[in-house]
Amino acid sequence: MILKTNRLILRPWEESDVENLHRYASAPEVGPIAGWPAHTSIENSLDIIRNVLSAPETYAVVDKGTGCAIGSIGLMIGKASSIGIPDTEGEIGYWIGVPYWGQGLIPEAVQEILRHAFEEVHLKKVWCGYFDGNTKSKRVQEKCGFQYQYTKENVPCPMLNEMRTEHITCLKKEDWINR
Repeated sequence: MILKTNRLILRPWEESDVENLHRYASAPEVGPIAGWPAHTSIENSLDIIRNVLSAPETYAVVDKGTGCAIGSIGLMIGKASSIGIPDTEGEIGYWIGVPYWGQGLIPEAVQEILRHAFEEVHLKKVWCGYFDGNTKSKRVQEKCGFQYQYTKENVPCPMLNEMRTEHITCLKKEDWINR
């Protein structure tokens, strides 16, 4: 599946994306705030492509102008989500490389994933979350119409060996249609 926006192509990750993945996912500002460690080597990034980013409905966020992968976005449906949702609902996760922050690219990608989720996958609700302090992710969710639902304390982040507070938001299909 390939999805397109004005400035982006959302497509499956390829092993040839490994250098771009490592370039952006090794930045300490990116992964830890989202709950995963910064990538430590090209081999680490290749392993992530093969074992994490190969999941269904997981897309490289590709800059149309350069053809380079600059981030990632995924839709975890039902049991694939960690927040305990039915198969008629999904959860979005995303990140983008630091040089691309503040350009509205992730909201653009999220809007396309929402369109795909509601129109093609026929989901009823899409959830999203952010950890305390991740104001950029919170802002993306607000821009895209997600509504605050609840806060979970002491959420394990096993890859970082720590506990966090997570804020969960949701967008219902009917609210998306009426936006």
